[in-house]
Amino acid sequence: MNRIKASWKSYLLISLGCLLVAISMNVFLIPYKLAPGGVSGLSTVLFHLFGGTIPVGTIMIALNIPLFLIGYRSKGRQFVVRSVFGSLMLSVLIDVTAPFLRWLVSDYFVYFDNTMAEPDLLLYSLIGGAIMGFGLAIVLKEDATTGGTDLMASVLNNKIPKFSVGQHLLFMDLCVVIFATIAFRSVKLGLYTTLCLYISSKTIDAYLEGINFSKALLIISEKQEEISERLMDEVGRGVTGLKGHGMYTKQDKTVLLCVVKREEIPTVKDIVRACDNKSFILLIDVREVLGEGFIPLESLNAEKESQKT
Repeated sequence: MNRIKASWKSYLLISLGCLLVAISMNVFLIPYKLAPGGVSGLSTVLFHLFGGTIPVGTIMIALNIPLFLIGYRSKGRQFVVRSVFGSLMLSVLIDVTAPFLRWLVSDYFVYFDNTMAEPDLLLYSLIGGAIMGFGLAIVLKEDATTGGTDLMASVLNNKIPKFSVGQHLLFMDLCVVIFATIAFRSVKLGLYTTLCLYISSKTIDAYLEGINFSKALLIISEKQEEISERLMDEVGRGVTGLKGHGMYTKQDKTVLLCVVKREEIPTVKDIVRACDNKSFILLIDVREVLGEGFIPLESLNAEKESQKT
């Protein structure tokens, strides 16, 4: 029962992500020739070149078939099954929701178009890219894709982990942007589409890698015992003493390492300044912290087990 429940939850989340992408494309991107990269962007270009006679979702299905063959060999059966579901779901949602969403925008929310001499492409690029990136991130989180370049980005991320999924996606999608710029003969559209892709890739990375930024502090002081005790008592954070050696003074020192949340940084600074105003503090950005006081490892293990099922 737990496996079935986890599987249904995963497919529901994939469907939700596809719905967000479909809304982004039908409301903010496709009507204004903003080709958002990948197969969806290429399909948008072909849709306009064919005069709108072939639905965007139908074109996407045709273009995704060879990509799934590549994905099956490198990612495995479960990944491809979920990705096929995601791809078909997105294609269907784009075609099915297009008439309703365009009616809703043009007739109900009249301020979208009728109050402006021309569409605000900057606003549409920002909002459309953010919604699309959020939707794609939800799908990728469930070990699936919507096909297209996000499928290839996930495959390449396994082969070249040096670059994030969002970065792989951005690089490949730039090729589609160049093609769209040439096809529509508009550098302006190409630049707005590039902005849309950038926002989308940053949204994906923020969702997949975590947005709860923390700070790691390295503190060098002659009063390390007093500082560490106050940090543990007043802030409630663990402190680790690292062995260091001053190359100028030629003396051994204890370097304090403490990881805190952003809102705790002023308190930590006040404590260190009160104990030793000659201390040296180094603050380092930390994308994600796992363990006691932050994200419990138990929840991470439970999430991993649910994805395996």
